[in-house]
This record gives sequence, structure tokens and C-alpha cells, in this order.
Amino acid sequence: MQVAIFSWEYPPRIVGQLADYVKNLAVQLVKNKVGAFVVTYHDYMTGPHDDPEGVKTYRVNNPVRTHIGVLTWVLTLNQEVERATSNIYYDITKQIDLIDVHDWHFIPAAVTLKKALNIPFVYSVESLEDHRSHRANSPFNMAIKSIECLGMYEAGELLVKSDWMKDEISRIYRVPVEKIRVISPNLARWMKDILETYSDVAGGATR
Repeated sequence: MQVAIFSWEYPPRIVGQLADYVKNLAVQLVKNKVGAFVVTYHDYMTGPHDDPEGVKTYRVNNPVRTHIGVLTWVLTLNQEVERATSNIYYDITKQIDLIDVHDWHFIPAAVTLKKALNIPFVYSVESLEDHRSHRANSPFNMAIKSIECLGMYEAGELLVKSDWMKDEISRIYRVPVEKIRVISPNLARWMKDILETYSDVAGGATR
């Protein structure tokens, strides 16, 4: 199985806990004989790179240098994520089985690639706009929430790390609980659950 992982942060660019989590996820996938391609952002370290652990990393930067906010930065950067992933797709003879997109930033790219190349994706939800922004009802906040909502609608499954987040997604976005899977990285069966979910969404490609 070949999996593309989208994350807006990845070592050496570390903003929060997501970077280290995605790094560990990619390394563990390789150890379980799954091809892991991480597509991420960096402002000057760009292009493909083979990590020592076997992870293939593709870093892109934003072709638009000046932005009025994170929303325009994200939407313009998504085009580069789509380009890099399409290159990977054709370089490995159209064998990307699944995309795992972390948080809302690269949801537009995941949806575009799903429609254009028939690649299913899972949405690994790290946080919600309602939690990040107090009274998230301004046009700016609603635009981000619409991207989150799009991802929840288009994804094959939603992955969360806690029952609390599962309940919050169901409450705020009315997502059926059957579509949300709690997979805690603190449990011994974490990677087994990840692989089972990937297999289910990709149509059994890991089995």
C-alpha cells in the first residue's frame, strides 16, 4: 500500500505536537511495509527528500509571498500540494491508494485529488475552528469551518484521538458517529487500528 500524508508541519518545521506525531506515523507505516509519502510545507527547504527511516518527504512552499491572513495562505498553498502529490502519483505509476490529511489546511487539495484521480482520503482531525477561535462566527471563521465541513463530508472516515473530539464533531457538524473512529496513539494497538482504517477506506489495499 502507498499512502500520502498531508500535514502543514513536519520536522524540522515544528509548530506544535502535530509535526512529531506525523513523523512517528510515517516511520511506523514504513516499518509495517507501507509506502509513506509526506507532503508538507517549508518556506525554503523544497523538493523531494528521502529520510533515513525510509519515508519520502516532499516539501513545497507558497508561490504567493504576501498574504492578509492564514486563509489565503492555505488556499494558495493547496495548489502546490496538489501539484506535488500528482507528481508522486504519476512517478509511482498511479499507485497512491490513500491520502491521510491532518487538520483542515490541506482539505481542498485532498478533495481535488479525490475527484480528479479517484484517491480516497481520511481526515485526521486535530482541532476544530470552534475550539481554536472564541465565538467562531465571523466570515473568516465560517470560511474555515466550511473547509472543515467539506473534509468531513468527503472523507471516507474521520480519525480522532479521543472520545471527546468524536462527540464534539458529531455535535458541531452533525457527522454520524459511525463515520468517526477514535484511535489513540497512546494505545498498543494504535498502528493496527490505523492500518485497518486505511485498508477499509482504500478498499482492502493493505490486505
